[in-house]
Amino acid sequence: MSGADGFSFREIAVPAYGPTILAAVGAGAVTPIIALGALDLGASVSVAAFAVGLGLVAELFFAIPVGNLIERVGERRALAWAALVDAIGSAVAWLAPSLAAYLVALFALGFTNCVFLVARQGYLIEAVPYAVRARAMSTLGGVNRIGVFIGPFVAAPLIHVWGPRVAYAVAVVSGIAAGVMVLATRDLTAAHERAARVAARRSSREVLWAHRRVLVTVGIGVLFIGIARAGKNTIVPLWAEHVGLTASQTALVFGVAGGIEMLLFYPAGSVMDRFGRLWVAMPMVAIIGTAMVLLPHTATLVGVGAVTIIASLGNGLGSGIVMTLGADAAPSEGRAQFLGGWRFLSVAGGSLAPLLIGAVAAAASLAAASVALGVIAWAGGLWLARFLPVHDARRADRADGPP
Repeated sequence: MSGADGFSFREIAVPAYGPTILAAVGAGAVTPIIALGALDLGASVSVAAFAVGLGLVAELFFAIPVGNLIERVGERRALAWAALVDAIGSAVAWLAPSLAAYLVALFALGFTNCVFLVARQGYLIEAVPYAVRARAMSTLGGVNRIGVFIGPFVAAPLIHVWGPRVAYAVAVVSGIAAGVMVLATRDLTAAHERAARVAARRSSREVLWAHRRVLVTVGIGVLFIGIARAGKNTIVPLWAEHVGLTASQTALVFGVAGGIEMLLFYPAGSVMDRFGRLWVAMPMVAIIGTAMVLLPHTATLVGVGAVTIIASLGNGLGSGIVMTLGADAAPSEGRAQFLGGWRFLSVAGGSLAPLLIGAVAAAASLAAASVALGVIAWAGGLWLARFLPVHDARRADRADGPP
């Protein structure tokens, strides 16, 4: 598979995507049992729910420090450390003697996910020509989703024999394997990092302030995207329960929707590279918004499933959009620090969504919360249409890397 003269994705497939999919298998293996592990250690239902959201809180906490860490120690070393933390944190969660130890381990695992996404993003900026950048970024998002999809199937037979928390053993193995692969493959960012060490080092605050204009324009659009995505994942299961669907029916709906999303990652990147980022960003939030406005009008498995599939078509269409926009905006100096701030905006949007849904549902109803989410998504589409740069066909035709 090639996308620009003299460049082939095959050349970077293993170093760029191999560690990510290995780490994602571990993440996918443990995601369904996080709450069960907390309950097994004596947590209440509310504390178990908090445990499920702890990884997102950790990513919010770590996003900017991770960018600073990668800028200081380099992408490869940061990834190796993250893989080690992933293995150790998963082992602690697996064998934790107390709820407190379990929660600390879950918080640490938020660090590893943040490092993998930010560091791999920097790697692809360096390794891939601008003409195929969006395809590279959407493929990164796609392989991450594939790994998360595979993970539960790998863990299921182990859980059947030894109980829920043994799923963390899969994450231990995947973390070690990802670290070994990072160290065994070539480091394409080494030259950039050597050049960065020569330049005067700046703090994350200085880097982000210097690029504040793009952060408060396109970056706010990324915040909207985060709200739309996380809001969809929050409100659909709540609405499914509200209309009387069983847990297995809800899981079936999510499984089918997730499969559809995985099929769209490469076409999404191709559209972005050929026609511009707006052609994916605006339809994505518009489709999710429309689905959320339609959701309160459903009351059956078929209805909820159809609307969820529509929303997933939008989400799949947007595979890699946040990373692509961040890569386009990232400066050469302080790149990792900028990308850490970009990740913060995306995670902040995801964190805001459940709070907004909960507030509107408490004040009005769940149906009103779904409609409000749809309106916010539409507003995000208008914001992106206003501030996303116009596609430059001459720049896209070049195969010599990012300008």
